Amino acid sequence: EILVIDVKDTGIGISDEGLTRVFERFYREDEARNRETGGRGIGLSLANYIVSAHNETIKASHNEPKGTVFTIGLPR
Repeated sequence: EILVIDVKDTGIGISDEGLTRVFERFYREDEARNRETGGRGIGLSLANYIVSAHNETIKASHNEPKGTVFTIGLPR
């Protein structure tokens, strides 16, 4: 049995291309962001690593009308 967790926000969202790359280490959707202005581009990469280590999944999708949804499947 799988426990599904959805984490949703209503922020600016992620582009279609970004959704395919968001779990890459050091990827940032907003190239203007840097270490001084926030984010290192590693958090979602680590989340993906942890979930994958448990042989489960994490995915990102659009939250309509705006924002992002991260869906995590974990064993119960």
